[in-house]
Amino acid sequence: MSPTRRWTGRMSGLGKGATVLKHHRNPRLRRRRRATLLAAVAAVPLAVLAAQSASLDLGTLTEGAALLSAMVSMPEGSLSLLEQRFSDQLDRDYYGPQQEDAAEPYVRPWTNPENQSSPVPNAASRKEDLPQPASGERPPIQAPSPAADTDHPVEEAYRGEILQENMAGTAADLISYGYGKLRNYTQVPGSQVLEIMEEGMNIHLEDTTEPQVLIFHTHATESFEPYDSPDYDLRSSWRSIESDENMIAVGDALAKELADAGIGVIHDTTLHDYPSYNGSYERSAETIKGYLEQYPTIKVALDVHRDAIQREEDLIVKPVTEIDGKKAAQLMIITGSDDGTMNIPHWQENLRFAAQVQNAIETDWPHLTRPIFFCYRKYNMDLTTGSLLLEVGSQANTLEEAVYTAQLVGRSLARLLNENRQPAQDTLEEAPSGPEESSQPSSLPEEVSSGAQSMEESSSATPSSSSQAANSSQEASSEGDPSSSSAPGRSEPSTE
Repeated sequence: MSPTRRWTGRMSGLGKGATVLKHHRNPRLRRRRRATLLAAVAAVPLAVLAAQSASLDLGTLTEGAALLSAMVSMPEGSLSLLEQRFSDQLDRDYYGPQQEDAAEPYVRPWTNPENQSSPVPNAASRKEDLPQPASGERPPIQAPSPAADTDHPVEEAYRGEILQENMAGTAADLISYGYGKLRNYTQVPGSQVLEIMEEGMNIHLEDTTEPQVLIFHTHATESFEPYDSPDYDLRSSWRSIESDENMIAVGDALAKELADAGIGVIHDTTLHDYPSYNGSYERSAETIKGYLEQYPTIKVALDVHRDAIQREEDLIVKPVTEIDGKKAAQLMIITGSDDGTMNIPHWQENLRFAAQVQNAIETDWPHLTRPIFFCYRKYNMDLTTGSLLLEVGSQANTLEEAVYTAQLVGRSLARLLNENRQPAQDTLEEAPSGPEESSQPSSLPEEVSSGAQSMEESSSATPSSSSQAANSSQEASSEGDPSSSSAPGRSEPSTE
């Protein structure tokens, strides 16, 4: 098979308020793809005739023919999505030479895992190797520095462009809370969203050495660009099973900050998306349930990914800011609502936690986050009241930038959790009765008002028709913030 570019964004086209900075296509790759599809379609009748004579399974061939026919007749953006969703059927080389013919079971039974880090914190190993949190006036949003690496050019025939962009968010329809911002893609009125966020911190760690935070990766094999370069190779898949190249390295950095701050944390390193991508969320759900059964003290479950943002045929976007003169991949928090089909009875609790986490991060490291992506998605957020999906950068960032962000986020998250621990038992017994202070917002800067540019009817997501459709859509639309001048997706071949 000749090398072709595999589309990895979750959706094509531009988001609301987007600006087309450059418009360019690679006609050679498009002609190659069209020729491949036409050849495949032309081969279907011959294959059917051969099957009739050889007594093959005509049902399978008919299904393939219908799929190919639909792909040829669809617009380019929809074609890309379809190619992603059915990549395991059309391209057996999607995962490279290590793809196995026999995929794992759709749901993997959970067992006491070998691939977890120690839940015991080690505060003695803490190092002050990160910059000090911000103080004083917040700096303005600034454009990132140009790409630093120009020593690794890509062959022109396979060269795409990387656009570096600070995606902190300035749109008028964002809902603000503290220093954080939220983009509402649900039917929940903006005033109600703000009211929920203003309820304050809902996660309170106990005085125990047992693990209370779980870090895992539904799409662990997601990886990054190798260099801070202005261009990339169109043939890149941005996937790796090596733990020092993929999301496991990012999770390690986050877990270490929490453990060093005295918080019991488990980092699960299961490759839920390898060798089979489909069913990743079902497999990670089993992992989460297994840990919750073994460690009922777990209150926070963080699914750490990276985004995939693609605006043009050969243009991907790198969300980046600079903290203390060093590039950091911008973080997007995803939290889901329930339109009646998702079965997330406590989605408001996850939203409260998301608002507190983002405000803590923005207080320490201004503009490190993109607006919270509030949408009708499940992503296993029904399993705890502290479940969040974290998108650390995109495929265009480098691993170094993503790890740096994980360290900064870990430092802020540790501060937030430790500042909101449950009071010791003896203190509780002596405390006078009265309203719970924990229901108040935590750590809001005095000069920041919790106002909202709320959109009462803000919505760009269509509710799913059934919970089954909601679950299956996770693999086909998981990485995305159709926001601030980008049309990301959260999936490859069709994730988040």
